[in-house]
Amino acid sequence: MTNEWTKPEHSLAYLQRAKRQTQRQMGDETLLAELPVDCRRFLDLGCGAGHLFGLVLERFPNATCVAIDFSPTMLDQARERFGDDQRVELIERSLDEPLPEIGPFDAIISSFAIHHCSDERKRALYAEAFAQLRPGGVFCNLEHVASPTKTMHEKFLAELHIPLEEDDPSNQLLDPGTQLQWLGEIGYQEVDCYWKWREMALLIGKRPAA
Repeated sequence: MTNEWTKPEHSLAYLQRAKRQTQRQMGDETLLAELPVDCRRFLDLGCGAGHLFGLVLERFPNATCVAIDFSPTMLDQARERFGDDQRVELIERSLDEPLPEIGPFDAIISSFAIHHCSDERKRALYAEAFAQLRPGGVFCNLEHVASPTKTMHEKFLAELHIPLEEDDPSNQLLDPGTQLQWLGEIGYQEVDCYWKWREMALLIGKRPAA
């Protein structure tokens, strides 16, 4: 599977495109509303340049964050913005590798990253996240999911002004229903798709309270 994210130009092009994706703002807001009111420590999987964990820190200024990404270009962007912020720890690591055992966390979040993993790895990652949540903690995955048909996928690309020939070959998209089923099987509760627009979906599950 080709992974374009090792190329700096691919990461930078994504950042420019993401600025124009106004639809995801509703996904961001819905995610923030589902975080624990006492969120003190959280993990961002595939943090990119820090868009999502930056929003969480604005909402919870006393929280601390561990943020993981494997793209040096993305991490450079995050360091430029958060390098002096003592609340943020950045780790260079691929999501294809098992998560380091650095929990527990009040929340584990992700934004348009896990779909680059194989389906087998997605499910394993969801289980690893569950194990590192505190009782009552929440897993929020704002994700790029598969459309039911090729025509619907092409419409999604067109809505974002992405030419079909520029469709990211790194994507390994999966329908939200299968992923929600996995979350339930792993042991998450209150599992649902909390927001969706075409191929953007917010999948959430919560670890049962002790």
